[in-house]
Amino acid sequence: MADPRTLFDLTGRVACVTGASSGLGRRAAVALSAAGAQVIGVARRREPLEALARETGGASVVADVADRAGLPDVVKAICAPFGSPDIVVHAAGVNTRQAADDVTDAGWDTTLALNLSAPFFLSQALVPAMRAKGWGRIVNFASLQTTRAFPAGIAYGASKAGIGQLTRAMAEAWSRDGITANAIGPGFFPTELTAAVFDDPDRAARNAAQTCAGRNGTLEDMDGPLLFLCSDASAYVTGQILMVDGGFTAK
Repeated sequence: MADPRTLFDLTGRVACVTGASSGLGRRAAVALSAAGAQVIGVARRREPLEALARETGGASVVADVADRAGLPDVVKAICAPFGSPDIVVHAAGVNTRQAADDVTDAGWDTTLALNLSAPFFLSQALVPAMRAKGWGRIVNFASLQTTRAFPAGIAYGASKAGIGQLTRAMAEAWSRDGITANAIGPGFFPTELTAAVFDDPDRAARNAAQTCAGRNGTLEDMDGPLLFLCSDASAYVTGQILMVDGGFTAK
């Protein structure tokens, strides 16, 4: 029997977190570092990334992961500090909040490129090294909109529904090599992406009332589920979406 005290220990593991400059991505990077991993944060904003690296003792890569032409250079930069990652967390995302009648070509393409295409192509580039080790963890970010339709969310919802199937397809493709692929589906958490929601106290209260827990999420609520999916604790869990939403989708 495995020692339960070591199941969540990431000592010696290397983790890459996209969208690490703020919000749930930053929280993921801090949690993985606290569990022992060497963390490379990836995002477009240099100053918050460098602050994160100082806090975690990790490294930072300033890049746009949605720029597919530049991906080979981004992968080299990610692998340079500590070697190829064992863990990749795809937290980068965008929500243009355009109503269906107002969706533009640019808004649609930007949303799908960052939310759906980037997780696949970055994972595809990192999988060979994981396969060689016989161990890897891919964690995508799903959403309430993976299965629910929200106003002004058609492009975002389409991308997050795609993440659900992408996660299952990744599991089918790579789990025999010791690489699990799962997704976390956050409920309502206070981040830059959801600032418009939390800036409206009445709206935030309505969202909280729709959960089984009767409250919105805090960043600390993500730590346990994330570490579970990134560690040996979830060795036989793959192709799943773990909703961390206070029971919103249960009602």
